[in-house]
Amino acid sequence: MTEKIIIAGFGGQGVMSLGQMIAYSGMTEGREVSWLPSYGPEMRGGTANCQVIVSDEPIAAPIISEADTVIAMNLPSLDKFEPRVKKGGNLFINSSLIERKANRDDINVHYIKANETAVELGNSKVAGMVVMGAYIKTTNVVKAETIIESLKKVLGEKKLDLIPINEKAVEEGSRQV
Repeated sequence: MTEKIIIAGFGGQGVMSLGQMIAYSGMTEGREVSWLPSYGPEMRGGTANCQVIVSDEPIAAPIISEADTVIAMNLPSLDKFEPRVKKGGNLFINSSLIERKANRDDINVHYIKANETAVELGNSKVAGMVVMGAYIKTTNVVKAETIIESLKKVLGEKKLDLIPINEKAVEEGSRQV
């Protein structure tokens, strides 16, 4: 099993953290992983992305030309990365911020109300975790429990009080697919 994922959105949407959680979770579950962030001016509100590979085999290169999954948190990310989803792959669209539909009919498209759900839960910052819930339920690349454990590493000890709302966000996201 090899899963190649591109996660993209505005700087500040937690794109890098989502990628780190998938990578940490893959390692925890005994798989080979790579995580390649794209920083730069994107951190100031432009489009940021990371590429993650989780595999049962050694990973030859961290660059993804054709993704099994793309998670698009904003319209520029959808425009840029939709063409890179392989035929039969998955595209997750944050339909709270993206009004347009996917242009392709040869992939599995999932419209997730990430921001709306996060606001309903009481914390707009968990929108990424809503999409994460939908993603891991659809692909089974890692377990939800492992994602929550990896979140503790990403958040750090000072923010452990945010674990319950993030767990709820993952649960709610899994209900949207």
